[in-house]
Amino acid sequence: MSSVRIECVAPEGCGIGESPVWDEKEGALLYVDITGRKVCRWSPVTRQAQAIPVDSPVSSVALRKSGDYVITLGTRFAALKWKEELVTTITEVDKDKANTRFNDGKVDPAGRYFAGTMAEEIRPAVLERHQGSLYTLFPDLSVVKHFDQVDISNGLDWSLDHRTFFYIDSLSYSVDAFDYDLQTGKIGNRRSIYKLEKEESIPDGMCIDTEGKLWVACYDGGRVIRLDPETGKRLQTVKLPVDKTTSCCFGGKDYSEMYVTSASDGMDKEWLSRQPQAGGIFKITGLGVKGVPPYPFAG
Repeated sequence: MSSVRIECVAPEGCGIGESPVWDEKEGALLYVDITGRKVCRWSPVTRQAQAIPVDSPVSSVALRKSGDYVITLGTRFAALKWKEELVTTITEVDKDKANTRFNDGKVDPAGRYFAGTMAEEIRPAVLERHQGSLYTLFPDLSVVKHFDQVDISNGLDWSLDHRTFFYIDSLSYSVDAFDYDLQTGKIGNRRSIYKLEKEESIPDGMCIDTEGKLWVACYDGGRVIRLDPETGKRLQTVKLPVDKTTSCCFGGKDYSEMYVTSASDGMDKEWLSRQPQAGGIFKITGLGVKGVPPYPFAG
């Protein structure tokens, strides 16, 4: 194994940093601060993050084929024009539920934007159960609901052959797999492929590497773990200097760097004094594997 190195590249703490996505065209890392209500873009050249403020909790960001970005904002799918700092609603979900919001989202290999909802939290990971659903925004801007009764809709990604969809409902403490139909975007045959151990805590965001292994950020576990979805075995654990690790993605010129977001919400003064980098963005190098470039939304 090469030597793993961890560096906090953007220390200005997010409330809940989430949804890291590498923007190859800009050579920059996109991410959101859910409770801080901003979409951020960090440049490795300037080592600075720019932020666009928005009017609701923003939980995920994705590239768009036609340029700029799409985001999940409150209970809306929306378009974001970066230079103009302009947000326009595409469509809204969960209209019958006053207290839900979107959480994690990601674009599939065919350019569809998958994103799920959850109840608004009373405090971190404490919320009304079974209020969330999983949705897809299609390129024609129609929306399909796959299922409901979700606690905290979270990490998602697709196998390298595009035949399996991986998904996390955080409070199930499980990483699940579905059969996936790339032509239609339909999912089925849900099964658990990995149950988290006590010290790993709560599964959050997730990404896949070019060897087909999954990387899962463990909220309150202060780590990312590498899993083999075929065998259900944990292959590697990388510990970070903060407890509330929220999500991960690969980026950099050749997608060999891993970026990990984190949160500071729910931490008291004493906890924050022990973990001053809480809410920061971390770069991990030396993992010896590369990631898969993100897919852009085709609509």
